[in-house]
Amino acid sequence: MRWLRWLPAALILGVSLLDLLTPPHVRVFLLLAATPVLVAPWLSLAGTIATGAAALLAAVALPLVRGRTPFDIDNIFPFSTFVTLTLLAAGVNRLLARERRQLKNAREVAEAVQRAVLPSPPHRIGPLTVATRYEAATREAAIGGDLYSIRSTPYGIRLMIADVLGKGLGAVQTVNALLGTFHEAALHIPDLPGVVRRLEERIQEVNAAENGGEAERFATAVIAELSADGSTLHVANRAHPAPLLLHHGRAHPLEPSTPSLPLGLADLGSPDIPVDRYVLPEGAVLVLFTDGVVEARDHRGIFYDPVPRLSRPLPPDPNHVLDALLADLHRHAAGHLNDDVALLAIGLPHDANDGPGKAPAAPPGERQTTAGAFEETHDCAAHIPGTAGPHSATRGDARCFERLFPRDWRMAQQRHPRGTGQAGRANHGTEVRYLGLMSVNTMGYTAPCQ
Repeated sequence: MRWLRWLPAALILGVSLLDLLTPPHVRVFLLLAATPVLVAPWLSLAGTIATGAAALLAAVALPLVRGRTPFDIDNIFPFSTFVTLTLLAAGVNRLLARERRQLKNAREVAEAVQRAVLPSPPHRIGPLTVATRYEAATREAAIGGDLYSIRSTPYGIRLMIADVLGKGLGAVQTVNALLGTFHEAALHIPDLPGVVRRLEERIQEVNAAENGGEAERFATAVIAELSADGSTLHVANRAHPAPLLLHHGRAHPLEPSTPSLPLGLADLGSPDIPVDRYVLPEGAVLVLFTDGVVEARDHRGIFYDPVPRLSRPLPPDPNHVLDALLADLHRHAAGHLNDDVALLAIGLPHDANDGPGKAPAAPPGERQTTAGAFEETHDCAAHIPGTAGPHSATRGDARCFERLFPRDWRMAQQRHPRGTGQAGRANHGTEVRYLGLMSVNTMGYTAPCQ
């Protein structure tokens, strides 16, 4: 910081002016003596000693300006105090410099271990473009428990992003165990719930082996599977922040249909593993992140929300999306992150499914959902119109719009206050379709309300 260069001069000048403005019997000598101590935490050793010497010269010059003798018997004790404080400031400066070096070395070691445990995936996997980012928290150098992985398997492209509770060696051991287990399970277990069960078993094995079984480490996670062409996504969300689907300037959270407990806590809940199914549009970008993103706060204590920040036109490039997200996150938090941040973005190919229609029937136990994270399990009176053929909005359509797409519905309410009665609702439903749903339908989904 440039202003630190001028801090010693400002302190000495301020004390000198104070001495000139006060009566002759008022001494401000000790304020000058404290100057090197005040600047020692920020300046180098040479800068600290130079500040002490400059302050000492000012202490000698001020009595001369006011017609006093600077070296009389009354000033011997103050001058000895001055020298003592300057030497103390130099010692403090050295101690703090050593602490800073040790912290820097610890951060470098932590980053090296993090890169070794969490290597960057390839930039392309089949037709998909992949980008990752990892940002360590600014307040500490401990190795975090954030992790991500993506692999091409015989069953599709499988990926995981997770956040293990805690930091340090215990977190690294759990991260390493989860990554190894995921790599093995993703290649050999055909169904996604089976992969999740194996991860659950592994983290419980780690807890049993750590501290005589008294460890209570767990991890929030999203385990997902993309079809080979990137047109279909299955997601098992274990209490993790919902992924975002970016398309046509909008960010859609893929919220789970049924809340689940984190990995490591399955014994406390249902044995079922809910899996949500989504039909994805071509050219979209899927963004997954750890809770360090949504836990970042600004100076007013407001948490960061990536949905409105990413709901703007962005190139369908994962690297560009993650760079924009990180830049906005640092701007929101003023560069001070309270927790590590792991990001994984996947760019879908431009030849994926993009025609109107229903997703294929989901296997038993899975919920079929449209790609914008809009549930299809609603008791509505009509189908949401697709892009094929004319459609006349009805009262039932308006209800479907309102229930399936509440955000678009609220936006339409703000732009065009609706009228009363059936005609008002029908017109309002048409307006909602114009504002938001046509962009959804061109993404390739219809949402039947049955």
